[in-house]
Amino acid sequence: MLLPIEPLDRVLGDRTAKSFAKHLGLRTVSDLLLHFPRRYSTRGELTPISEIPLGEPATVVADIVQVTERRMKGRSGSILEVRITDGHGFMTLSFFNQAWRQKELRTGARGLFAGKVSSYQGKLQLAHPDYELFPEEISDEDAKRWAELPIPIYPAASTVTTWAIQRSLGVILDTLGPITDELPVDIVKQNKLLSLEDAIRNIHRPEKHADWQAARDTLKFHEAFALQATLLQRRAENKHIKATPRVPGNSNLLAKFDATLPFTLTKGQVSVGQEIASDLANSHPMNRLLQGEVGSGKTLVALRAMITVADSGGQSALLAPTEVLAAQHYKSIEKTLGEDLAKELGLTLLTGQMNTADRKRAMLQLVSGKAQIVVGTHALIADKVEFLDLGLIVIDEQHRFGVEQREALRLKGKQPPHVLTMTATPIPRTLAVTVFGDLDVSTLTELPAGRQGITSHVVQLSQPALVARTWQRIAEEVANGRQAFVVCPRIDEDDPGEELIESGGAAEDDFTFLDGTDAQAAEFAKKPKQLLASARGMTDSLRNLSSLAGLTIETLHGRMSSEEKADVMARFTAKDIDILVSTTVIEVGVDVPNATVMVILDADRFGVSQLHQLRGRVGRGGNAGLCLLLTSAEEGSLALERVNAVAKTLDGFELSEIDLELRREGDVLGQSQSGGRSSLKLLRVLQDAALIQSVRTQVEALMIADPTLEKHPDLAESLARQDQERQANLAKG
Repeated sequence: MLLPIEPLDRVLGDRTAKSFAKHLGLRTVSDLLLHFPRRYSTRGELTPISEIPLGEPATVVADIVQVTERRMKGRSGSILEVRITDGHGFMTLSFFNQAWRQKELRTGARGLFAGKVSSYQGKLQLAHPDYELFPEEISDEDAKRWAELPIPIYPAASTVTTWAIQRSLGVILDTLGPITDELPVDIVKQNKLLSLEDAIRNIHRPEKHADWQAARDTLKFHEAFALQATLLQRRAENKHIKATPRVPGNSNLLAKFDATLPFTLTKGQVSVGQEIASDLANSHPMNRLLQGEVGSGKTLVALRAMITVADSGGQSALLAPTEVLAAQHYKSIEKTLGEDLAKELGLTLLTGQMNTADRKRAMLQLVSGKAQIVVGTHALIADKVEFLDLGLIVIDEQHRFGVEQREALRLKGKQPPHVLTMTATPIPRTLAVTVFGDLDVSTLTELPAGRQGITSHVVQLSQPALVARTWQRIAEEVANGRQAFVVCPRIDEDDPGEELIESGGAAEDDFTFLDGTDAQAAEFAKKPKQLLASARGMTDSLRNLSSLAGLTIETLHGRMSSEEKADVMARFTAKDIDILVSTTVIEVGVDVPNATVMVILDADRFGVSQLHQLRGRVGRGGNAGLCLLLTSAEEGSLALERVNAVAKTLDGFELSEIDLELRREGDVLGQSQSGGRSSLKLLRVLQDAALIQSVRTQVEALMIADPTLEKHPDLAESLARQDQERQANLAKG
């Protein structure tokens, strides 16, 4: 949108501007105009004083019959008390340290008074109410209009109130010049939209509810249009970027590798492999998303692509979000390649916690080109890390990485490398075109032959017999030569778990209790604090259970050193550990085929996708998996509904729809896609699915007719400005 980008300090003054920037991240007039109300309130229906319920907002028409000021007892200051009547009942208006209001609140004046009603010394009271005094004559219609006027309620901070935001917007709207509408006129008419100027004014200053509703619909359209235009523009621009085609040489490494596999590739793996091979052979960079169910063989598809690049003489980097996952990928790839091929390809691991000597050795392998397949964490992004010829970047669990991190790795190629991102969280079609509209999407739906299913059950802590049976079930699996995971939401009792839950925030691996769901956060905030299960505490408890006597039980969590984590995982993989008590550090990528049972404690404190990911760690061998979801969630609660949904289906696409319904929309794009604050302000991916699809079709038609947007300069300028803002956000890191 082509809104004024003038700094706020020039309009509102330095003090207000600094407060807005510090607490709300609003720095320009455009930022503030796009800071939309989260809801609207009204002063309420006109209510007779005698019928007003305590604790409820109410609006009355009344006459002032008495005004008095008194000093407060035991403290400095005064209270202005204004007694009002509607002719049938009385109530008092109280203002603290605002004696100046006596000049307008005079005996005999009539007005509308609105606020939340309380009781003081047995009398009805409104503390610091809104009010508007009438002229001598006021019609019932005017009184009703004032009472029903929508009041915008803005996302605010403790030091920047919604009232302060509303006042500041008033100043801006009063001095605002004409606003240019970047949408083509025919699209505005076709979709029956307001002008952009009317939409901006009506969403902040509606006179009736229909005003802000129409404004919101128009601004949603603008938001969807800008997003889809940006994504399609990026996709078109990618076709003009030069990349090195990666065509296999004479070594025929891929065919040799395929011949060594002890199983047959699924049809999906073959099909997706062909799509990727075709992309790699192009002279512009591949930009593909590979999604698939847990255990569908995404990593093998990625490995085959890396072998193709190696055969062309280039290097590939697999970027994993955690040290545990990076180490797992390294060992899995090493095992899959076989000793000889792994050595020939210079398979290398690089993580931040490696000792200096190993790190230098790995970096030398990279810069010399001997390491043709590199697996690592964020350490691959470090300035000192150089590649000889980076041809392919594979990003595992792409949502764990920000735009700036992916961009930093991409820039390490002499020419833009091909990029393959992977996610085990299936993405609904609407979300795919919203978030990944600039990518080609491939999907794996089949599971490899021999892979068994996973049975899931919800166990409520209010059923002690079933809880006891849970641990007996683990003992039975171990007695049959299997192993078990027990997952806890935190490391130990000192973790600030409750604060994170109540804020609805997401943190590092070991503290990610929620997917960022407003509904979840609100639900948990209402519940009394309870002690969440911790990995360390649960390890001690399980060692003392008679049903698990004699079993080897160890702990794994994110605060352990790389060496400690690697040692525990190696011993668990080697079957030296029977039960691994872990945090969510094992959520993705961990592959222990002999593990057949998982118990997730406080399951209601995890998101839908997270539970699905965790569950996917079992049943990866030839034996069926079992997942037991322990919860204290109450019957009929959203939390229990969410856990039950996971237990009822293994269909990740169905669960992704449920997850998206629960998740906060700000996290849909978030920093992982936009490089800064979420670009979704009013648009809701599921609610507005039809709108998004319709808008994408219209944008595609426009860009086919005018690829360079030469005929639509205002739209081109708007998109260019958005790109500049994105680049600025990236530069800030």
